[in-house]
Amino acid sequence: MSSKVYCLAQFLPKPGQEQALFAVLQSLEPNTLREDGCLQYRVTRQIASPFAEGKSFPIVFNEIWADMAAFEAHCQRREIVEFFNTYCLAEDGLAADWNVCVYSDEPEEYDRPQLPL
Repeated sequence: MSSKVYCLAQFLPKPGQEQALFAVLQSLEPNTLREDGCLQYRVTRQIASPFAEGKSFPIVFNEIWADMAAFEAHCQRREIVEFFNTYCLAEDGLAADWNVCVYSDEPEEYDRPQLPL
């Protein structure tokens, strides 16, 4: 178990904008990989396989952060805020929708003290 934070950030490009959005997301990797607490930060695109036919947005960041503080600091960086403002929130942005979720590998209440019986 760890204090690591696992983030999946999914993006649905507007029609015809998948390559452009993927390129913009790739451009975020070099600076982010230098951030304190960034253990993994890789943008991926969905590919076809008969063994993995689930539904998802076609572009997904797979991120691992040392802890929640590192993840939250990343989210507040100017470059990341500007990305969301320009490419997600703006009317003429490249993303039609996005979904960012974080996960832990620790069970709920992992180190909670046990009460005596």
